[in-house]
Amino acid sequence: MERIDFNENWTYRHLSGEADDKKGYSGQPGPSSRPVTLPHDAMLAENRSEKSASGINGCWFEGHDYLYEKEFHVPADYKDKDAVFEFEGVYHNAEVLINGQQAAFRPYGYTNFYVDANPYLKYGETNRIEVIARNADQPNSRWYSGAGIYRPVSLYLAEKRHILMNGLKVRTKSIRPAVVEVLVDTTDAGRLTIEILREGRVVTGGTADTEGKIGVSVEIPDALLWDCGHPNLYTCRVIYEADTAEVTFGIRTLEWNAEKGLTVNGKRVILRGACIHHDNGILGACAFPEAEERKVRIMKENGYNALRSAHNPCSKALLNACDRLGMLVLDEYVDVWYIHKTEYDYVNYLAKWWKQDLKDMVEKDYNHPSVIMYSTGNEVSETAQKKGIKLTSMMTEYLHSLDDTRPVTCGINIFFNFLSSVGFGVYSDKKAKKEAENSGKKKKAVGSEFFNNLAGILGGTTMKLGAVFYECDRKTRDAFAAMDIAGYNYGIFRYRHDLRKYPDRLILGSETFCSDAYDFWETAKKNPRIIGDFVWAGMDYMGEVGIGAWEYEDYAPKDNGCVGWMTAGSGRVDLIGNPLAEAAYTKAAFELEQKPVIGVHPVNHTKDRHTPSAWKMSNARQSWSWNGCDGNAAIVEVYARAARVDLFINGKKVGSRRVKAGLLVQFETKYYSGKITAVAYDEKGDELSRNSLETAENETYLNAIPEQKACAPKEICFVKLSYSDRNGTVKPLERGRIRVTVSKGTLLGLGSACPFNRDGYLNRETDTYYGEALAAIRADGEGRVEAVVSDGVRECRVLVPEPPVLNASGGTAASRVHT
Repeated sequence: MERIDFNENWTYRHLSGEADDKKGYSGQPGPSSRPVTLPHDAMLAENRSEKSASGINGCWFEGHDYLYEKEFHVPADYKDKDAVFEFEGVYHNAEVLINGQQAAFRPYGYTNFYVDANPYLKYGETNRIEVIARNADQPNSRWYSGAGIYRPVSLYLAEKRHILMNGLKVRTKSIRPAVVEVLVDTTDAGRLTIEILREGRVVTGGTADTEGKIGVSVEIPDALLWDCGHPNLYTCRVIYEADTAEVTFGIRTLEWNAEKGLTVNGKRVILRGACIHHDNGILGACAFPEAEERKVRIMKENGYNALRSAHNPCSKALLNACDRLGMLVLDEYVDVWYIHKTEYDYVNYLAKWWKQDLKDMVEKDYNHPSVIMYSTGNEVSETAQKKGIKLTSMMTEYLHSLDDTRPVTCGINIFFNFLSSVGFGVYSDKKAKKEAENSGKKKKAVGSEFFNNLAGILGGTTMKLGAVFYECDRKTRDAFAAMDIAGYNYGIFRYRHDLRKYPDRLILGSETFCSDAYDFWETAKKNPRIIGDFVWAGMDYMGEVGIGAWEYEDYAPKDNGCVGWMTAGSGRVDLIGNPLAEAAYTKAAFELEQKPVIGVHPVNHTKDRHTPSAWKMSNARQSWSWNGCDGNAAIVEVYARAARVDLFINGKKVGSRRVKAGLLVQFETKYYSGKITAVAYDEKGDELSRNSLETAENETYLNAIPEQKACAPKEICFVKLSYSDRNGTVKPLERGRIRVTVSKGTLLGLGSACPFNRDGYLNRETDTYYGEALAAIRADGEGRVEAVVSDGVRECRVLVPEPPVLNASGGTAASRVHT
């Protein structure tokens, strides 16, 4: 089967009443049509207004419907082939028309879907494809959804006798010896040739005759297994008459039981997980492969070995990156079942579409060794009701019928289930309708907004304490029994009790607070039935604005419900990929960091009040460069697995603290530029390790540093912008308006990590945030990309290297090597 990239030469525009839900729309591009290359997030370019119905959920962006159009020539010989379009993600209520006829409708905005094009194509002629993506029905999401065709589109061409779409699957049967089962579905009977390749070289293979569906066992000699530390990948190639199909896979086994917990290749793995949303920060919802891989790489560098795709199926690009880099994945289906959380969410479609949605999710995930678990939902309080418990069982059983090699969970907020059962549910159809009716008006918070505000005031302990009530157990136990692994959202205080009461139950912290990392890890080490933890959130994300932000008035207003707020602010890693001190705390909790970690509250705001949040443990930053603050009061946190920590500033001891519980000790001292050092000791007083931070030198530079060593045509390069000294030490209190001008490339996104951002990410200028910002540039393929970065006072230029060109013998053509 041939795959043709179908992402270029599209146009898009607002759809303003021309569309009819039944008949669709077909016509010539209007005068307002703009050229676009996919993936494309149309919502990111919209106005933000206090009257916008998306409100704090969707960053105040206005909602619109869109028409995407493309003309393409169909050769006459395509008549003898099967032509199928794949849309990896269209948000939402997507309608596909080919030459004016409706070819497909798909309501969910996060699943890939296929369109059989043959009945609608005109062979030997120019054809037109149109896609309607609706997003005017606001509010329809609890976070920033993006809009339009935000994931790639492909056209697949196959001979009439061919291997079916997703008709090649590989599963590991054993690892000693390494045996995989190759499952093949074809249109007709015939002979198959099977080849297993490693790095392009055939290592084994064979032939088989099929009647249309067959499973063939293949032993792989000297096999290299796949796991997080060794992400070894193979390719399975199957030839059927004139058709060829290939998939990438890894050899690994997965088991889960009460005795050993979760094991990969027979070895126990504790999930050090992070929840992530689907957006890519300054690029909006666009699922660019480079952005997805960057996200995975950053998460792995910060100690995480698992990602939860919250709360929708992730992109193919993210799964490919997880396979290559060795990251485990919990792929999640949906955020709602039959109780609305927002007025126009997926509730109205789920009953009809959930089986098709889950089928497409499983077919997308099946061959990826990184995917280890499916989740049927998130905080669906329907699980406290008989109807919802039945649906839990139905979804679990259906997933087992599609794929019995992976366990099924569902993230249940235990306290929410209790509140729902007594009539005080956080979510309800009535509250969703009230939110919609009051959109664009000054209103009282309802639903998740109300709860997030309350949690910010009372703190996360309230929710965790609420989960220990007896009624919470009674209103979750039947749903937990209907899944393989019980997903606890903010239920860590129940772990020890439930381990005793339910001896066969496996428990997953499907959503947790950062401050619980140490307690989780210590409990999980002793109890295999605690299989892992997913912190909220691993990386900051757009929407749910301000729920995790600790901000001061120099960067944000006190009211986190006003226009201008862009992100949640709740990541252990900020929006542009910088790890905060909380990320280092997590690494220390997971015993991945041996040295004491120093985090410093912004010294220019030591005694100032900030916006509250339960989803933030600390606003400390790993910096001792607070120019102009000498003599100011300073709060210093140290995270260390030790008995005692001493703190020194410029060689003088300024404090000593016993580490009583957990990892964190706090010092109140004064800031003096120079060097701060934390020294960790054991119970005997012997030094374990030490760590230091130093103040940046006086002279300030504006830097622009590409993250990648090279950028091929059409690829995206990320360029870090910062104020620092000549050694690269960032100065968090330096601030400026930075302008970026690009030649031989396109500036796709520009912005800082500040949760409050009036600029958006599509301008040529950005404010910095604690001295830093980020640019995303796509190479146009016409030579080396050059970016000029200026703040009106300082200026720097950066050349993004092209990858070396290979000559005919496979060597490097020296004339194209750039350093």
